[in-house]
Amino acid sequence: MQAVRFAVSPLLTAAAAPTVGVVRQVGADQLSAPTPCSDWTVRQLVNHQLSGALALGSVARKEQVPPPAESTADLIGDDWAARLEEEIDRLVAAWSEPSAWEGTVSLGGNERPAAVVGGVVLTELVLHGWDLARATGLDAEWSDDVLEFVRGDLAKRIEQGRQHRMFGPEVALPAGASDLDKLLGPSGRDPNWTPRPRNATPRQS
Repeated sequence: MQAVRFAVSPLLTAAAAPTVGVVRQVGADQLSAPTPCSDWTVRQLVNHQLSGALALGSVARKEQVPPPAESTADLIGDDWAARLEEEIDRLVAAWSEPSAWEGTVSLGGNERPAAVVGGVVLTELVLHGWDLARATGLDAEWSDDVLEFVRGDLAKRIEQGRQHRMFGPEVALPAGASDLDKLLGPSGRDPNWTPRPRNATPRQS
């Protein structure tokens, strides 16, 4: 089991890099734009990414998880991009420690295997990285190794996630869909989504 965790750990950097590349290019004038996550603007998505990085990083370090932000104004300031990049870097560093994958951790009031939460970290980096890229007209690509891991992680918890409205209904994909699209569709994301017109799909997490 420990060998598997060490094999997974290097994927964190590969999962985070495209997302950070997108963050660096998002303009302040795009914060009000719609996203593939129904009812979320770019500002709300970024706030979710930032609060998630803070919480999941605390989990990895076995620290008390900070309470979630109550509004989109709680975490986002003029330096939001630099802060989000910094917190993603800290998140990757925290989950790159072998101890982060050991035992159980408390998240959302529930005890969960740390290795399961580590998988959530990778999945969140990719899915919300794509959300942000698509919402702002940017491109993001992930390696085959990252996509393979995230598809496997998602398959283990997709049905439970739908029950808790974390994922929307699966989007049917055409024959010949890309590896990335094969990840997006099951998560309830339409690979062809564009800011205009905006699709009305259940909010995704």
